[in-house]
Amino acid sequence: MSAPDPATNSRPLSWSSCAISDVGKVRKHNEDSYLEQPETGLWVVADGMGGHAKGDVASKMIVEALKKSHEGTTLVKYIDEIEDRLLTVNQKLIEKARASTKRATIGSTVVILLTYEKYCVYMWTGDSRLYRLRGGEMRQITTDHSQVELYIEQGMISREEALVHPHGNMITRAIGATEELFVDIDIQEMTRHDRYLLCSDGLTKHIHDYELESHLLKGNSAAETCKTLIDLTLSRGAMDNVTAIIVDIE
Repeated sequence: MSAPDPATNSRPLSWSSCAISDVGKVRKHNEDSYLEQPETGLWVVADGMGGHAKGDVASKMIVEALKKSHEGTTLVKYIDEIEDRLLTVNQKLIEKARASTKRATIGSTVVILLTYEKYCVYMWTGDSRLYRLRGGEMRQITTDHSQVELYIEQGMISREEALVHPHGNMITRAIGATEELFVDIDIQEMTRHDRYLLCSDGLTKHIHDYELESHLLKGNSAAETCKTLIDLTLSRGAMDNVTAIIVDIE
């Protein structure tokens, strides 16, 4: 057994990624938007609220705003800028909804992954998810802001029952939904060979977590794995728009 290469262990972490979005088999418009910006260590999936006016406008506004974020001199400054941009978009969406003749909510979920040196920060609101594969085990590291998640926490239904519950599409938090925006945020240290998956709920409606884990574990490239997950979703009917981003830490 050879000893670990000190040079490999000491070199800075790097990352590579792949992102794919598809309108699906039922919807006429893709209300999902994404940002894949490995050069600044930033990835975003935004899912416009289905059934509401201009969901695609909301998700695109989020992505366009975050695209302009700049790496600050510190991680704290970078996080603060992203939060400020989300708050600005939230206010603009509320104003846009008020000006609309239908006065319908114009909103979007969002999940964000930010890598910085050996750390990653993840931020989210709604039910777009972030998963992490580490040491052969996958874990969802965001918690859905959804009605069924509340039912699960209260012991009213099981996680299996939640998959087919009639309130499955009801989210409790979104950009553009309320004047006061709450964005959950967490930070963790990354390790080499971590694999992250950001996705809209169009993916998880059709693929169970154990299947996601199986595909992430296969060792295929980010591009191959991403395409496999989207193709599998499409083969199962893709009732919603579907977006997936895979980020590999190297």
